[in-house]
Amino acid sequence: MAVKMIIFAACVATTLAQYAAPAYPAQNAYAQAEHAYAPTPYNFEYSVNDPHTYDVHSQSEYSDGNGYVKGTYSLLEADGSTRVVEYTADDHSGFNAEVKKIEGHNQGYSAPAPAYKPAYSAPAYSAPTHSAPAYSAPAYKPAY
Repeated sequence: MAVKMIIFAACVATTLAQYAAPAYPAQNAYAQAEHAYAPTPYNFEYSVNDPHTYDVHSQSEYSDGNGYVKGTYSLLEADGSTRVVEYTADDHSGFNAEVKKIEGHNQGYSAPAPAYKPAYSAPAYSAPTHSAPAYSAPAYKPAY
């Protein structure tokens, strides 16, 4: 009987083996080294000066293409001062910024505060007068 069970198990195993998933070799598509691109240095700058929206800012930046970046940007604050940020970034030190605030006058870029005038004068109320109540105080008597 044991021999019959072993033969039956072997038949079942060979039958199921033909439906097993095929074994593919491991792919190293993502393990390949990154493509080495040539360093691409760049240099750009822009500025905006819109007196209608009071949007005044600028930026300039330089990169050597090997991970070193140096730049500056500035913007006009609502109080008339100018915020200037000078920054550098590289693989060794990370991002470093120095923020400066240059005090200045408004240069006509802020709206004057509106003058508030009430449409009518405040009402004058006389002090309220209270008279004594016109009913007698209730009398309480326990019901027991």
